Amino acid sequence: MKKSLAGAALWRSLLFIPADNPRIIGKAHARGADALILDLEDAVSPPAKPAARAQLPLVISQLRALGALLLVRINQEEESLDADLQAAIWPGVDAIVVPKVEDAACLAVLTEKIENLERLRGIPVGSVGLLALVESPAALFRLPEICGAPRLLGIALGSEDFSRSLGAAPSPQSLTLPCQWLALAAAAAGIRAFGLPDSLANFQHLDTYRATARHAKAMGLHGALCIHPAQVAVINEVFSPSEQDIAWARSVVAFWEAARKTGAGQGAIAMNGAMIDKPVVERALAILDLTSATND
Repeated sequence: MKKSLAGAALWRSLLFIPADNPRIIGKAHARGADALILDLEDAVSPPAKPAARAQLPLVISQLRALGALLLVRINQEEESLDADLQAAIWPGVDAIVVPKVEDAACLAVLTEKIENLERLRGIPVGSVGLLALVESPAALFRLPEICGAPRLLGIALGSEDFSRSLGAAPSPQSLTLPCQWLALAAAAAGIRAFGLPDSLANFQHLDTYRATARHAKAMGLHGALCIHPAQVAVINEVFSPSEQDIAWARSVVAFWEAARKTGAGQGAIAMNGAMIDKPVVERALAILDLTSATND
């Protein structure tokens, strides 16, 4: 089953939060991110993972009560996977973030495990989606297979791990093509794609970070993973329609509707020296829909 994209379709910024840090958790809901990723993987040291799992259900309940949309990043290692899922699958969790995905087989196994926990805990089956992290070149060549997995809401590029696996520094030179592949594969599957063609670690040079985000948007990506609150506002700004976009979309739709009333808007028509047709109008409508949804 494919989980509905109703909520995920509005995600732009996904902010990582260490699952064992009460100080950061207490402020997380006020950071402006579209969704929070409670991280049981890289952000929590191995000795601290049992305690992080033990407190996670309460953290989920508290943050959900404050209006946060929640994902949980689990560990893929066999010795941690089941314990992470036991801690993470509770009412209020929107999705599980799966690191180091290289094929659809691991997602199929997770789907079965998640469904069993949903039934056990009285959660509607299919409520908990999946977000797959692409963190190696091998995964790129299996993207169509991965993107067809049940419950998958989206895919995201893990820039640092991907670059390490490639043997290169995270940079536009090493990450632009992977971002393009993610955007294309996600669009073909009708899911979301998150990523930046550069390091995710830049939270001080925000002008550079903004330019990177604009590059990602131009490639067809929908948002990005954030490791610092300072990045959130930039991502929300860049991946929202600009005032210029909105004005263009409104003028296209109004012109098209007026032309239809006169019988001229059945094919391509000229507007201010440019041709518009049904695909152009549909893009304009999508911009207006997104504007309305993110302003609600």
